[in-house]
Amino acid sequence: MQATRKRGMLAAVLAAVLSAAVGVAVATAPSAAAADNPYERGPAPTNSSIEAVRGSYAVSTTSVSSLVTGFGGGTVYYPTTTADGTFGAVVIVPGYTGTQSSISWLGPRLASQGFVVFTIDTNTTLDQPGQRADQLQAALDYLTERSSVRTRVDADRLAVMGHSMGGGGSLEATRENPDIKASIPMTPWHTTKSWSTISTPTLIFGAENDSVAPVASHSVPFYNSIPSSAEKMYIELNGASHFAPNSSNTTIAKYAISWLKRFVDDDTRYDQFLCPVPTGSAIEESRGTCPLG
Repeated sequence: MQATRKRGMLAAVLAAVLSAAVGVAVATAPSAAAADNPYERGPAPTNSSIEAVRGSYAVSTTSVSSLVTGFGGGTVYYPTTTADGTFGAVVIVPGYTGTQSSISWLGPRLASQGFVVFTIDTNTTLDQPGQRADQLQAALDYLTERSSVRTRVDADRLAVMGHSMGGGGSLEATRENPDIKASIPMTPWHTTKSWSTISTPTLIFGAENDSVAPVASHSVPFYNSIPSSAEKMYIELNGASHFAPNSSNTTIAKYAISWLKRFVDDDTRYDQFLCPVPTGSAIEESRGTCPLG
């Protein structure tokens, strides 16, 4: 009887240990899955979370003097926390005669989703697309090499955005530097119409009522000339003007966030917002290379 009692106690102990081990395995499974992509930042996305004015990260800012060489200074927006390691980064340049204030709404909106965002001024407001391309690259170099937030930035995961001539500059910047992970030209303007050597995933926002850079002679031929192997998307904003990117715009923010997450962070959780190509009352037309590779 005593031996039987001992065997029963031993079986109970072993069962408890096995149960605890299974519990540990179940509890750690999500962490193991998350480790498959070390660049994931933030919770699983929903339509509401990427349309929100602010994401899950608290944001801090720092100013960059106009005396810096290569571009006209600017403002860096970045997640306050250091608990999640480094972040991908995007530099945004304004359009002809514009200043960083014209695209400043994108700073906190993108940074709160888990990016370091640098809105810059140009050396002069009359700078042409090629000059803006050079200044985008100079700002990327400054951000990753000399800025006060350089330790928060993953220098291998960088992107560019721009409005109007700044959008043309972002196209030119990615043609010159294929290491850039993503490009988002917004109502872009450029005298060059063919971008067949671009290899960077590119999301172009056009505007249906754009009289400055009409989509028929700018955004659409730009999009068509980029090879499908680069991954590309075109979203035409319904009823919008050339200056739609100069004020808070949920459609621009939603799909810019998704594009940056997908190609800067390699976060496939955002595929659902990009494929099939977006539709809705705010979108006149959309095209894309779905499924995304």
